[in-house]
Amino acid sequence: MIPLEIWSDPICPWCFIGKARLDRALEQRPDHPFEIRWQPFQLNPDMPSEGMDRGEYMALKFGGDEGVLNAYRPVIEAAEATGLALDLPGITRVPNTLDAHRLIHWAGLEGRQSMMVNRLFRAYFQEGRDLGVRDELTTLATEAGLDRAMVARLLESDADCEMIRAADRDARARGIQGVPCFIIDARHAISGAQPTELWLQVIDELTGAQS
Repeated sequence: MIPLEIWSDPICPWCFIGKARLDRALEQRPDHPFEIRWQPFQLNPDMPSEGMDRGEYMALKFGGDEGVLNAYRPVIEAAEATGLALDLPGITRVPNTLDAHRLIHWAGLEGRQSMMVNRLFRAYFQEGRDLGVRDELTTLATEAGLDRAMVARLLESDADCEMIRAADRDARARGIQGVPCFIIDARHAISGAQPTELWLQVIDELTGAQS
């Protein structure tokens, strides 16, 4: 198997789109060689633990309504072209994603990482769930197959907080400044929400090289 490491953040719309496009390629090539590992990257590492009102956040980041529309028009168009329905007006808060990244890490220990990542994306972008609320995260983790009592106990502790922060810092030190970022076999980097066709080409080249 070839490691495919993916740096992303559960509140990054391009990461959601990028995963959907990659997933379609993987479905078309069930014999793909990838062993997928999700790595943490926080778009807003300095976000207060309680998060921010989304309207306030968007105004600070993009200016007025026109700035917000200009920033999100490509996202909406790309999501529609990919077949993803985003409910952006349903998102009321921008969370600190440290706890969400802890969930992804714990899910990885049980072989449920991609399932957890997908559940977080859908919760945030399609259901308007606040990923900064630990009760919400516990429920989402349970839906992804993790033990509810264990997750609740871990979230109330500082377990793996510093590990996630250190991994985020390490990603930036390696030159990763935006997500999604895909690194194949620790050597080849692919940035951005690439089309399914590109991933099919990559898979075909890799499987051809292995045969």
